[in-house]
Amino acid sequence: MSFQSTPSKGEQNRSQPSSVPNNRTKCNFRVSLLSDPPGLIEVPALRSTIVSIHVGPSVQVSCRRGGLRHRGKAVHGDIDIIPAGTPSLWEINQKDTALILSVAPELLALVAQEFDLDPARIEIRNRFQVRDAQLESIGWALKAEMESGYPSGRLYVDGLALSVATRLLCGHNSRALPEPGKQSGCLSDRRLRQVLSYIEDHLSQDISLVDIAAVAGLSVSHFKSLFRESVGLPPYQYLIRRRVDRAKGLLQEGNLTISQIALETGFAHQSHMAHHIRRVLGVSPKQIREMLI
Repeated sequence: MSFQSTPSKGEQNRSQPSSVPNNRTKCNFRVSLLSDPPGLIEVPALRSTIVSIHVGPSVQVSCRRGGLRHRGKAVHGDIDIIPAGTPSLWEINQKDTALILSVAPELLALVAQEFDLDPARIEIRNRFQVRDAQLESIGWALKAEMESGYPSGRLYVDGLALSVATRLLCGHNSRALPEPGKQSGCLSDRRLRQVLSYIEDHLSQDISLVDIAAVAGLSVSHFKSLFRESVGLPPYQYLIRRRVDRAKGLLQEGNLTISQIALETGFAHQSHMAHHIRRVLGVSPKQIREMLI
């Protein structure tokens, strides 16, 4: 959630920000995965616009910035957009992890010019816990690329960085472009957040499609269709991916045995977890753990 140029509370527990290895966007775009412990976190005004995507378990969050205050539960995929020059004060009730995308004004100006817009009229909105499927999808692609050591090279990351800036201008700029209307055939933001929060809070349990559809107050068939349109994956595939991602994090922490992690993340047994980790990530649980040795 926080992105600071100087060490802050919990800095020793954070992964370090990674500069994107890119010519066109070099020094104008950064991506990092940061964690903060429970408590108050003060973030100074930054030169760049920050896109903060919540990762992992749901967390109760209170934030003050830009003369506004917001309180609520942040669920996996929720997005905060912090305009450049906006200090903020956060209060969280447990460890919080966020994917941070830092977009410098030069990159926004570059994209604005390609839209034939006046860069001086860019006014990125201050957004609290919004859903944006396009921005979220770009964020997960950047996270995967960063965690793999940028194997696809500069051109790939350059395209993703430009896509982030483009989405900010098209969907979250209050002056230059109108915000597009919501897609039809999707879950409302409120229902989607309820469903995703339920999934995060019950990953260790045997969740059924009937259970999840009931949270949305819909029939199973109607829910399946709307969820896929909203998230881009069928409910079962989304659940498996979240379990795999949670298992990967626990394997990297190294505090539990592989069999304990399987139960903690809702898999039937160790082999069941290993099958899905190999299918989704292309490596075994043991290989993930050995990478850290």
